Amino acid sequence: MAMWQGAMDNRGFQQGSFNSFQTSSSDEDLMDIPGTAMDFSMRDDVPPLDGEIEEDKSYNGGGLGSSNRMMDFLEEPIPGVGTYDDFNTIDWVREKSRDRDRHREGAFAYIVNYFMYVLWALLFAFLAVSLVKVFAPYACGSGIPEIKTILSGFIIRGYLGKWTLIIKTITLVLAVSSGLSLGKEGPLVHVACCCGNILCHCFNKYRKNEAKRREVLSAAAAAGVSVAFGAPIGGVLFSLEEVSYYFPLKTLWRSFFAALVAAFTLRSINPFGNSRLVLFYVEFHTPWHLFELVPFILLGIFGGLWGALFIRTNIAWCRKRKTTQLGKYPVIEVLVVTAITAILAFPNEYTRMSTSELISELFNDCGLLDSSKLCDYENRFNTSKGDELPDRPAGVGVYSAMWQLALTLIMKIVITIFTFGMKVPSGLFIPSMAVGAIAGRLLGVGMEQLAYYHHDWAIFNSWCSQGADCITPGLYAMVGAAACLGGVTRMTVSLVVIMFELTGGLEYIVPLMAAAMTSKWVADALGREGIYDAHIRLNGYPFLEAKEEFAHKTLAMDVMKPRRNDPSLTVLTQDSMTVEDVETIITETTYSGFPVVVSRESQRLVGFVLRRDLIISVENARKKQDGVVSTSIIYFTEHSPPMPPYTPPTLKLRNILDLSPFTVTDLTPMEIVVDIFRKLGLRQCLVTHNGRLLGIITKKDVLKHIAQMANQDPDSILFN
Repeated sequence: MAMWQGAMDNRGFQQGSFNSFQTSSSDEDLMDIPGTAMDFSMRDDVPPLDGEIEEDKSYNGGGLGSSNRMMDFLEEPIPGVGTYDDFNTIDWVREKSRDRDRHREGAFAYIVNYFMYVLWALLFAFLAVSLVKVFAPYACGSGIPEIKTILSGFIIRGYLGKWTLIIKTITLVLAVSSGLSLGKEGPLVHVACCCGNILCHCFNKYRKNEAKRREVLSAAAAAGVSVAFGAPIGGVLFSLEEVSYYFPLKTLWRSFFAALVAAFTLRSINPFGNSRLVLFYVEFHTPWHLFELVPFILLGIFGGLWGALFIRTNIAWCRKRKTTQLGKYPVIEVLVVTAITAILAFPNEYTRMSTSELISELFNDCGLLDSSKLCDYENRFNTSKGDELPDRPAGVGVYSAMWQLALTLIMKIVITIFTFGMKVPSGLFIPSMAVGAIAGRLLGVGMEQLAYYHHDWAIFNSWCSQGADCITPGLYAMVGAAACLGGVTRMTVSLVVIMFELTGGLEYIVPLMAAAMTSKWVADALGREGIYDAHIRLNGYPFLEAKEEFAHKTLAMDVMKPRRNDPSLTVLTQDSMTVEDVETIITETTYSGFPVVVSRESQRLVGFVLRRDLIISVENARKKQDGVVSTSIIYFTEHSPPMPPYTPPTLKLRNILDLSPFTVTDLTPMEIVVDIFRKLGLRQCLVTHNGRLLGIITKKDVLKHIAQMANQDPDSILFN
């Protein structure tokens, strides 16, 4: 009951004493009093609030008198207060208050805490970047740009390996614990895809088929978002809209099943401790009004501007990192950014707390017992219906929180630009949501106070009466979070679904949709690329954007290599080349594969062989097959002709030959060729005329041709 009295003190109850409780010192003692008659001397059986008690009167107990009046008092509904079957919640609030008091022990304790905060942040960041640099360089970043590239058909060897999985799992915990402005959601998609790729090696069906393996990775990406946010449907839509290159119907329901199992496992573990699947559960008691679409759209405009600004500045900083000496010192960069972040974050309680906790507090709808400064309103109401609290004038705590949140907003905007892209696991979902949630809460409180003091204005008087609960600042924070995340990633459908799954706010879909679409339109007007596409282009990955159309009237013969006056195409013949000839071609070229023809004169296409398979087969034959020497003939045919005696044995490589490589004719429109590359995830395509090999088109050739058609310098496109 000590907490009960403290709540009365904080929420406008007059200071007083329960005389009959003064001998009790614990909750167990309080539970022994039902048989005792108690009396509370009050004018009514309702707890007095501010303005109801005269200045010269106190709120005191009247001794042991009537148990009926005590029961009437306890049964009377108090705004924001539920009925408790036990005292667990009261104990938690009391301990939280005591913990805050313990941190107010003077300047020396503050300096020690400050020093330890910075020290632990540097230690965690140093461990994270050191492990990434030494054991798994691919474990840095969010991983989503690389996952998109892999799902488009490009292979990054080792990116989904076991070392990457182990190191990224460990360093992700360290990076988030260091207090850097980053999230764990993007890296969890990478971790899930690593698990899916490792499991593929257990089954021949998936190990030997790249197309089927990509379907597994699409399902793994959906499961990763499902675990990260507790949003299984949003995870499937995220994989469909943002990550996957080709998403057939069978992949859809398999991704749905994977997300379902991931969500079920998450719910069984209950990591948030709230018996809910979602990370930021909210329960708003006031519906939104049509007029509020105006501030929601303003938040969408802010999200689009923030997204465009962030992408341009972050890409500029990452390009500087790649092209200067800065990129050679990743450990120093991480430690410097961590030190600046920790030094600036500790004095402000909203930057000191974890970003997830900050978002949760910004989404929160204030109740009567909330001790946050964001809920420090002046209570000037007489009655309240249910859990609803009317709009109230902001108190000193609210104004103080607004200044702190404004400083937090500036810091988050600036520091996230330099954090994303460092050599530690770093996601962008949570920092972007934090920026939007802060901006939304600031706007929401401003709208709330405007409606309170000017409820007679024409824009308010039709739906907001005096003493009513009109504006919910937490809803504005939720809409702002969606707007900023949409401005950075350019997601729409999946973003809205993830947000209402994340918060449980199903009836607020329309505000979320309005903000998401507005942010996308504004950001697209300032730059067509989302953050992941921008990093794909920055890193030089051969990625064909599936959302754009190719509307030019060129043909395959205009793009294929070799061009006129170029050296002839490097090919292998099916039955006339020696081991030495093949090894010479491998040494002198860097091509990933070679077409196989009947003869150099006919140029009739037989198939295509990969460079890696050719190297492994020749090396194994030299080691394990007796008599294979440099003059041994290599045959790609099914049967080799009889050889004269005393000739070295032949080497048959028919089993590594792809007999059905994808081909197009020289007159095929490039619109069709580009569509084939996008939907099938091809890396190369052979060009023929009446069965005769003319040339080859690679994905890099297609990308350079698209750049040339867009009046860009094709040689300016660099590939890693």
